[in-house]
Parts: sequence; structure tokens; C-alpha cells
Amino acid sequence: MRRLLLSLAVLAAPSLALAQSPQDVAEARIGYFRLLGLEMHDLAAMAKGEKDYDAEAAKTHAANLEALTHYSMAALLAPGTSNADLPGKTRALPAIWENMEGVQEKAEAYVAAVQNLNSVAGEGLDQLRPAVGKLGGTCKSCHDDFRAKDF
Repeated sequence: MRRLLLSLAVLAAPSLALAQSPQDVAEARIGYFRLLGLEMHDLAAMAKGEKDYDAEAAKTHAANLEALTHYSMAALLAPGTSNADLPGKTRALPAIWENMEGVQEKAEAYVAAVQNLNSVAGEGLDQLRPAVGKLGGTCKSCHDDFRAKDF
């Protein structure tokens, strides 16, 4: 989990070179966040009562989210991949690169929420609901500050 956090610090280094085109990087970043959304989908549906609670499925989704926190995001947040650089291709706001400390803080809150979710995911719906709510709040917070509403 610390790898995600530490990798964000690398983003401040101006020498980070793109191995692929900016559009490829943005598409990879979008793919990463789609994986997060895929795992959150069923957890949110369980928490909202739209889907029956399944302890094993909840634990699996939580574990997958935790595994994704180990992925180094440095290359996915390469400079030159914001919506100002790639209009219509990404919703990542330039604010990400202007406020890497804020991104770091939100990443830390996200990782803590994922850890909390993992500690309760298989313990019942009453424990799952607030953990999913807290995790969703960390996602929303980042979206509010660093993601455009539209392409």
C-alpha cells in the first residue's frame, strides 16, 4: 500500500520520461480506475441493498481493491496527460500536477479506507455499509478536486 503513496512522490520529479504516448498513458490510467470501479460496483450494490450480501464476494472485492493499492501509479500520472493536454480523452484535471501533495493526501485516505474495508468485508452487512460509504467518500473527494465532470 505504501508503494502507491511513495510512487506519487516520484511524480514531482521533472525527469520522469514517458515510455509511451500521452494518450496511451491516459488510457492505461482510465483502465486502472475502471478496475477500481468494477470492484466497488458490487460492494456498493450490497451496501445499498440492491444485491444480496455475500461475505465471500465482499472479501474478494475488498482484497482486489487492496491489491490494486500496491500498483505504482507514477507512470499513470505522467505530466502531459491531463484533459488540458488531451481534450476529450481524459477527465484528469491539471490540478493533479499542480497539487501533488493534495493527491498524496487523498491517496493516503483511500488506502486507509481500503484497509478498513478489508478488516470488515466478510463480517456482515452492518459492518460493510459504513466501510463502503467511507471508501466511496474518498473516491468522491478525489473526483471533486481532480476529475472533470465531462470529457
